[in-house]
Amino acid sequence: MKIFFSAGEPSGDQHGARLIRELRARDTAFEAVGFGGPAMEEAGCRLIFNLTTLAVMGFLRVLPLIFKFRRLVHEARVRLDEDRPDAVVVIDFPGFNWWIAKAASERGIPVFYFLPPQLWAWAPWRIRRVRKWVDHVICALPFEYEWYRSRGVKATWVGHPFFDAVASTAIDNELIRKLQGEPGARVIGLLPGSRNHEVQKNWPVMLEAVARVSAAIPGIRWVVGNYREEHTQMCESIRQSLGIQVEPEYFVGRTSEVIEASSCCLMVSGSICLELLGRGKPGVVLYRVGRVGHFASRFLQNCRFITLTNLVADHEVAPEFVSSGDPERAISKISEILIQWVSSPEHLESVRKSMTLLSGHATATGAIRRTAELLLSEIPALQRERISHDSQRQADDGQRTTTDRQRSATDRHAA
Repeated sequence: MKIFFSAGEPSGDQHGARLIRELRARDTAFEAVGFGGPAMEEAGCRLIFNLTTLAVMGFLRVLPLIFKFRRLVHEARVRLDEDRPDAVVVIDFPGFNWWIAKAASERGIPVFYFLPPQLWAWAPWRIRRVRKWVDHVICALPFEYEWYRSRGVKATWVGHPFFDAVASTAIDNELIRKLQGEPGARVIGLLPGSRNHEVQKNWPVMLEAVARVSAAIPGIRWVVGNYREEHTQMCESIRQSLGIQVEPEYFVGRTSEVIEASSCCLMVSGSICLELLGRGKPGVVLYRVGRVGHFASRFLQNCRFITLTNLVADHEVAPEFVSSGDPERAISKISEILIQWVSSPEHLESVRKSMTLLSGHATATGAIRRTAELLLSEIPALQRERISHDSQRQADDGQRTTTDRQRSATDRHAA
């Protein structure tokens, strides 16, 4: 079996890599090709292009990359024609992946959307694209599954692969002990995002909150979980330019250890909040947006929260702040919450208990296994269905041709 993958987010690259490994373990002849990142390539995917280097959000950031994306879509069409796969699996990254799904659908190739776009939150009218170009939606969240099914889309809920990652990640316990230091030490984790623009926009606001909390409660140890080394350099450069005296400690590729070692975290909104849920770790969520994006969200946003933890709970478990323009209000509120949490172990413990009660089946593992099983059973079934449909159509065409000939002969005889 051969599958064409397309994943553009760093998290999608990680989930895609685990799925490819699972498929290869079940089918030694399995082939993976397409767009992804270094994790998928390491897992055995033959990359056409490292799409994670183009992971951006927002119309104004995408605009300069339009021609690059168009060239990649054209290349995908060529590959689908010349090296036809058995199916296409697109993972998140909807702006680009709509075009990949469309190209595959036009060629009669089954399309599966793993971790589909959050249409229930933003611009739900885009469901028309799913109905037209996607054969099967593989959902991570229970309410997401219900939303798609209620709109006539074939969907399956498998759970969220992030919890597979949490369960399978080997944690460096020695590093955790070093980060926690002496018993009773106060440690707060800082998670500034996995995209460059997220770090650039959110980190200055996070630093201002860090400075205020440190002024109110001296002796806090601030530890930063960075996605890439360049983010560490970016964070430190911004800190120095702002003149923030507090010096956090930076760790690259050690996000799980940073979360586990911390009493609580301040994070940029994203799938990382699911790891905090899985580990029962309280967190405050920040997301900075431009004025245009903030204005547009009033018309496009279709749900109460932006944080997955809160969406799953249907109430605010993780305090969240979407900030635009002057960040003073967000800084003040974030600082107030962190000071309260660090000052009151009892209050922090009550937040942890709420998260533990919430997790339950929502944090169940096995999403990657269930997704692999679904693909290995559904792809052959869809292929048989299409072959049967094509054969029936050819038979119908043949019957119509025979009927037309008989009518022509009858007409000539009557003449």
